[in-house]
Amino acid sequence: MSGSVGPIGKLARPLREAPVTIPALGAVAVFVAWAGSQAGYPVTHWAPGALIVLVLLAIAQFGSPLRLGEVPLIVRVALGCLALYTGLSFLSILWAGVPSDAWEGANRTLLYLLVFALFSLWPMRPASAALLICAWTLAMVGLGVFVLLHIDGVADPAGLFSEGRLKYPAGYENASAATWAMVSWPALLLACGARIPWVVRGLLAGGAVLLADLALMSQSRGSLYASVVMLVLVFVLLPRRVHLFAVLVPVAGGIALSAPLVLRVGDRLSHGGNVTAALHSATAAVLIAALLVSTVVAVGAALESRKVLSEPAAGRLRRGIGLLAIAVGLVLLVGGAVVSGDPVARVEHGWQTFKGGYGADAKGGSRLTSGLGSNRYDFYRVAIDEFVAHPLLGTGVDNFQQQYLLHGHSHETPRYPHSIELRALGETGVVGALLVLLALGAGVLAGARSALSPALSKLDPLRASVGAAALAGFAYWIVHGSVDWFWEFAGLGAPAFALLGLACGLVPPSEPEKAARSTSRARAAIAGRRMRRPLVLAGGLFASVAVAGSLAAPWLSQLQIESAAQIWRTAPRRAYAQLADASKLNPLAAEPFLVAGTIALRFNDLARADRDFASALSRSPNDAYATLERGAIASTLGHPRLGLQLLERAVRLNPRDPLALEGLHLAQQHKRVDVEALNRSILLNAHKFA
Repeated sequence: MSGSVGPIGKLARPLREAPVTIPALGAVAVFVAWAGSQAGYPVTHWAPGALIVLVLLAIAQFGSPLRLGEVPLIVRVALGCLALYTGLSFLSILWAGVPSDAWEGANRTLLYLLVFALFSLWPMRPASAALLICAWTLAMVGLGVFVLLHIDGVADPAGLFSEGRLKYPAGYENASAATWAMVSWPALLLACGARIPWVVRGLLAGGAVLLADLALMSQSRGSLYASVVMLVLVFVLLPRRVHLFAVLVPVAGGIALSAPLVLRVGDRLSHGGNVTAALHSATAAVLIAALLVSTVVAVGAALESRKVLSEPAAGRLRRGIGLLAIAVGLVLLVGGAVVSGDPVARVEHGWQTFKGGYGADAKGGSRLTSGLGSNRYDFYRVAIDEFVAHPLLGTGVDNFQQQYLLHGHSHETPRYPHSIELRALGETGVVGALLVLLALGAGVLAGARSALSPALSKLDPLRASVGAAALAGFAYWIVHGSVDWFWEFAGLGAPAFALLGLACGLVPPSEPEKAARSTSRARAAIAGRRMRRPLVLAGGLFASVAVAGSLAAPWLSQLQIESAAQIWRTAPRRAYAQLADASKLNPLAAEPFLVAGTIALRFNDLARADRDFASALSRSPNDAYATLERGAIASTLGHPRLGLQLLERAVRLNPRDPLALEGLHLAQQHKRVDVEALNRSILLNAHKFA
């Protein structure tokens, strides 16, 4: 028989050579599912996926038993610090103002630990890693095509946008942009990578155009600035810059051709016009640009792989492209300086708009160039103040909202500080921030050994290409997440940790590490290991059950809450029973009692509502909503002194709530607060319950 193998055999080889690839592919499928489902933000979406990742990790350990001594030291440092940070997150439940939020945040960090372990602990062959990252990237491109066609075909596309910005499918404009932009960088780098089949390189290049255009449709300033930072990083740090520039030119050209039509969609939605025609034109432009770029890059990659040019001619071509890249860079620098004008004035304008809020942005023109107006300055101020007040261990994971209600200035009610770094500092203090820094820093340093070495790029170009692509995707998440709340989107955070783990798994072992692996295998062969094996299995089983229970309980509780919120009008008793079950499944959560109390108010059962809100306050004493409702109920039932005390506390907990201020004003004038009228106002403001 012939020694050659067909395409299926080539595809199956990485799976045979690295059995852990199969569980990792299962995790990739979970990531893609999350991307199309609110970016994995609701606990009811990401918790079942986390349980799947736990099972996949167990399968990987069963199929290819791990010996920790064989893992490179720097990867063990990264994993150990991330594990310690996860433990600290769970401990923060003890001092968090809202323990249930801290539990959910700790569980999300636990998910990232599981993902990182799955992708980093087992040595990853370059072909296996290439299969994984190409599968994820191309699957996301396919999802992007579906999303683009869905937007174009839906009867009322305005529901998928917010103020002209695409929020579908994440539900949040900046997260939607990051969903696609984070994938576009691995797609771009793999498209210029060595040893990747030319057809795949073409598909990846065209996919990079489509993904970038989808990100642009969300008009995220954070995504735009993060992309500029990423462009500088990849050209400064990565080898094979000539190849990167050669692929970047057609990709950038495709984006430039389609971008005006993409941005026109938001303009039509915001200022009026034929939205349907704008969507049709944008969809056609994006698909055509992606197809053209895919063809150009595929043809170029095919010629490169067949070495049509002689080595001297290829060298001259590379030098010519290099000189062209330098010329283009100089033109961009000069052109940018001319367009931006006085750099000092531009910086001052950016700082003033950043401090001034949304109203400080320039009126008219594109949102992407109007300024940096938002309430992030105020979010960051509160996060830093909380760090100063609780410098060692922070306020507790995901416990930012109550602090912002107390100390913020805007009328927004953010749950998170909109920054990965400030999240770590404010919520877990110096200890947590150092653990995160060490974990991510060690992971990046480990991955850099395979991705940034020019020598390794020549000796093992596939390993270098895949490592660089993985680090680029992770780096985008960090850069953009530094100014947004992306840690809380599992559909963004989990792929980011998987990419970092993949880069770590590609680390070639040093000579001392090879010797350590040989020693580990020798020790594993002795009879004493058989005696320890039952203890190890028992410990692993106990830990797995504990992890599964921690992940499952809040998820099942939230499912009961959501079911009760849907059926309470027709089956109130069943809804109350489900909420009681939810409170037992999550003994830290106040939400079951908040929902039960709100349902009781809708049926004018004030006594039950007061009991439920009191139960909610027993779990979350600083809940402003429950305090407000109890104050209004007390006033309605003729207990003015108690009502006044509760309403004063509600205002202290949320000083900018107009409903609480109005209720307190009435109570101070010895007037009765009408709880029914109050809740009509709450419903009109879409506050808490609908």
